Amino acid sequence: MQDLQLLHDGLALMGVGMGFVFVFLTVLVLTTSLMSLVIRRLAPTPPAVQPAAGKGVAPTADRTDDAELMAVISTAVHRYRHRR
Repeated sequence: MQDLQLLHDGLALMGVGMGFVFVFLTVLVLTTSLMSLVIRRLAPTPPAVQPAAGKGVAPTADRTDDAELMAVISTAVHRYRHRR
């Protein structure tokens, strides 16, 4: 009889604990969602970023770098395949 009572008490304690965790997590999710909604409404919108004119890199430099990068990558792939 005592084992059955201990099992019953254990299950009741487990139910109370799981219920408490469920309620806590539900309140946490609701609070976080509410805070997110309030912040989105009250926060000012960030200003749009304008690209700076005349500060870009010359297109020929990009092509040279890309060609050199492709050569390095091709050499690395060739060496990898040759060793395996």
